[in-house]
Amino acid sequence: MDAITIRAMTMQAEAEVCAHMMAQSEPWLTLGRSYQACLETILHPDKEVFIAVTEDKVIGSLILNMHGALVGYIQSICVAKEYRGNGVGSSLLDYAEARIFASSANAFLMVSSFNSDARRLYERRGYGAVGELKDFIVAGHSEILLRKTRKSAGDREPV
Repeated sequence: MDAITIRAMTMQAEAEVCAHMMAQSEPWLTLGRSYQACLETILHPDKEVFIAVTEDKVIGSLILNMHGALVGYIQSICVAKEYRGNGVGSSLLDYAEARIFASSANAFLMVSSFNSDARRLYERRGYGAVGELKDFIVAGHSEILLRKTRKSAGDREPV
């Protein structure tokens, strides 16, 4: 595979590609997320959206929330089906962590209880479960809140 570039999403057409990618894959299928719902999430003005590109083709996306109670929340990482298993998801996670840890002590994400492959990846990368939201989005499934930390939020660098 050619080199991957990760950059900010800049065009509506890129958002549409990402929304299709999400709506046609797990966990969004089981979560019942339509193309339109995915597109609205991607285009929400409070989100930071980045894309993974190779040979001018969008092959992945990353949605971050850097505001609110969970500053440093990785809302979504999505990789095109044909590019999974090639390190694209790990590259997007690396990018997310660099962005988050530049200004926050903690990175958060949620993983669906049925998405065991993703959960294993996050745990290998140092994320630990800090909570479970049972029947949060879909009855019979939980959303597991994971956290990776560099230090406690109350720890401050010496002045």
